[in-house]
Amino acid sequence: MLGLGEAEWGAVALSLKVSFWATVLSLPLALITAQALARGRFWGKSALNLAVHLPLLMPPVVTGYLLLVLFGTQGPLGRFFAIFGVEFAFRWTGAALAGAIMGFPLMVRAVRLALEAVDGRLEDAAGTLGASRARVYLTITLPLMAPGIAAGAILGFAKAMGEFGATITFVSNIPGQTQTVPTAIYTFLQVPGQEGAALRLIVVSILLSAGALIASELLAARMRKRLGR
Repeated sequence: MLGLGEAEWGAVALSLKVSFWATVLSLPLALITAQALARGRFWGKSALNLAVHLPLLMPPVVTGYLLLVLFGTQGPLGRFFAIFGVEFAFRWTGAALAGAIMGFPLMVRAVRLALEAVDGRLEDAAGTLGASRARVYLTITLPLMAPGIAAGAILGFAKAMGEFGATITFVSNIPGQTQTVPTAIYTFLQVPGQEGAALRLIVVSILLSAGALIASELLAARMRKRLGR
């Protein structure tokens, strides 16, 4: 495919691995957060909304630095997870964490919009027929939200796939260990004669991003159709 070399394939494979785990680990928390923001009434809701979207507002380098301070080997959370043998700084796991945090706001927004579009009258009707809250959520709310959840997961995956600033600040750019597609492109562009390798990875990145965007739009259209809008 596109004549990718070993180092390029390694960057693509690592990016897919990082993006997959970033999406899988952050999606459940995104569901809970979206539920709280869409329907919750509690003190500090505005602060939670700000905290969720803060990674999109701050420079990614700042996010990466904060991750290094908190999850580095000397950071409070870094020392805590080290007890269980989990390290983040300068590891691929750190790249997954950075990708998860940067993609989290997109996930939450997509899920929240899907939840807000659910007709509450359907849930109320099910409740009056004797269905429990859990059953209403699992049989009515969740299926209606499904396209939005899938769209959020795809957007989060794509964001994690393309993350650069937070990743290179937190886990550096170590070939075969933390070098993802964006950091590999950056590296190749710094080396004379490696423009071809950078261009190939750029094409791969465009194809993956375009595929994610198209899939997200299709799912959003399906959601609107199911809701009769």
